[in-house]
Amino acid sequence: MRFFDYPGMNKFLFFAAFSAGMMLSVAASAQEQATTASSNGSYRPIPNSDIMFRKTIWRAVDLREKQNKPMFSEGKEISRVILEAVKRGELQAYRNDSLTTTFTPTEVSGNMSYAETNAGLSDEEKAAGFSDDAAADDGWGTPKKTAKGKKVAAAPKKPVAPPSYEYRPKDIYQMELKEDMIFDKKRSRMYHDIKTVTLLVPSTLGANTSGIEKTIATFKYSDLVRVFRANPDKAIWFNSQNDAQHKNLADAFELWLFNSYIVKVSNPNDSRLDEIYGGQQQGILASQQAASDLIEYEYNLWSF
Repeated sequence: MRFFDYPGMNKFLFFAAFSAGMMLSVAASAQEQATTASSNGSYRPIPNSDIMFRKTIWRAVDLREKQNKPMFSEGKEISRVILEAVKRGELQAYRNDSLTTTFTPTEVSGNMSYAETNAGLSDEEKAAGFSDDAAADDGWGTPKKTAKGKKVAAAPKKPVAPPSYEYRPKDIYQMELKEDMIFDKKRSRMYHDIKTVTLLVPSTLGANTSGIEKTIATFKYSDLVRVFRANPDKAIWFNSQNDAQHKNLADAFELWLFNSYIVKVSNPNDSRLDEIYGGQQQGILASQQAASDLIEYEYNLWSF
């Protein structure tokens, strides 16, 4: 009798091959999913086959707002947690939310620094006769004399760069989130799939003399979750009602325990709402309308 002639052997081989094939398929799917997550910053990626609707949204978060202060408590500011992790080499920084090019810790430090604009003598001090060149004069503008009584001409001075200082964590109160709003048809619910978090130097900050909002660095959300979980004593969402119930910052994002407003919705020109509608005030109104439209869309999904 041949090997395959034993009763039940064909069924056994079939199910064994089928099980092995399913395991390989699941492993390949998991590998593909993990690769996708590592490349776009998503912490819990949703398979494309389960996505019925997706819209990419950028949200601004002002950490000075009352609802956002729990993640900006004294000494436990989210900006402090992130930037200290960069300095320790635990967190990779990126130039923008495309996540294609990176920053070194030194470059991040430079991005969050400002030069002292009032370095050197004031105009009044110079008019009074004071000089920056202590080696060539006596401090009052009179050239020093040599041992033979000859005056020494002041040598031309090289321009000295003004000293630079890093912004305090409390100064970095502006963040921007990039997320995909996804309706998962398998679970029949809408998800906020955060991709990146960007720290910004606010345009309203007094030390930011340029008056322009500047990017410090962008970070993958999946990397931030890892850092928050690894530093539970620092990455705290402060519960002002109960000190025994402080939450991890990763949980705060997961539970959406913060306030934000929409500044951009994916569009062909990649324009922000204030650029599309011609002004900051119009952009705020458009932000509220965009949020209402998304809520209405989700509601209509359940109405039909």
